[in-house]
Amino acid sequence: MAKPTKARKPDVYERITAQIVTQLENGVRPWLKPWDAEHAAGRITRPLRHNGQPYQGINVGMLWWAAVEQGFAAPIWMTFKQAKALGASVRKGEKGNLVVYASTVTRTETDDKTGEEEERDIPFMKGYTVFNVEQIEGLPEHFYAPAAPRLDPVQRIEHAEVFFAATGAEIRHGGNQAYYAIHQDYVQMPPFESFRDAESYYAVLGHESTHWTRHPSRLNRDFGRKRWGDEGYAMEELVAELGSAFLAADLDLTPEPREDHAAYIGSWLKVLKNNKRAIITAASHAQRAVDHLQAFSAEAEEAA
Repeated sequence: MAKPTKARKPDVYERITAQIVTQLENGVRPWLKPWDAEHAAGRITRPLRHNGQPYQGINVGMLWWAAVEQGFAAPIWMTFKQAKALGASVRKGEKGNLVVYASTVTRTETDDKTGEEEERDIPFMKGYTVFNVEQIEGLPEHFYAPAAPRLDPVQRIEHAEVFFAATGAEIRHGGNQAYYAIHQDYVQMPPFESFRDAESYYAVLGHESTHWTRHPSRLNRDFGRKRWGDEGYAMEELVAELGSAFLAADLDLTPEPREDHAAYIGSWLKVLKNNKRAIITAASHAQRAVDHLQAFSAEAEEAA
């Protein structure tokens, strides 16, 4: 009698994609974090490792989403072993959350034609489990410290103005549309005064600035888009959406969700369902775009 076939365990890509598809089908964009994290580490911040180092790429959205679902205010996450090393312990019954990292393994292979051995670096992705500090008992007090009161926002946000000015992108204002014109290489924005609040303006500017990085003279990003609404177009919009969310976190902004982006959810779902690695790829490109934009500010600070 044949043994029953053991069900194949979903790989990391499938697990992540399945989670995000579920959220999108419910009308939720899991990478957007439009709330205040009432914690001393920052009201709006990327998720942080136990040592204060921020997560990057797809892990940002995954942990933001986990924080919303489970009601965590603290942005800090750590493994079971890291908590134990700090003399703390994960509360009994708590469930961790998946994060991933990419690496390579070197293998020696023999060429079929020449018979010579050669080394190849083979990329792989591995997942591991982390817990929010609110799931852990016995940590030093600074891991649990609440946030200090926040001042009322001002109309213009100076550090955001400085950040986007440092990129040197041509930003035009007027009309009622926001877009990036790749052939003329400029960002078009509605007037600042037409936005309901300053943070929404900078969120939209972050989205279009992420598009700006796709120019051939910069990151030369192209997903084979041929026309408006095809999968290449949807993929680029997904990159820009993630890039805007990452920038909002880094610039300490709390933008409201954009209603016009709800129309993209269907096309994003199509891309994600057809390619389990699409969200990983999009997050990687978004991180690269944000790094590119941040480099201009770093250069300006060094020159000052």
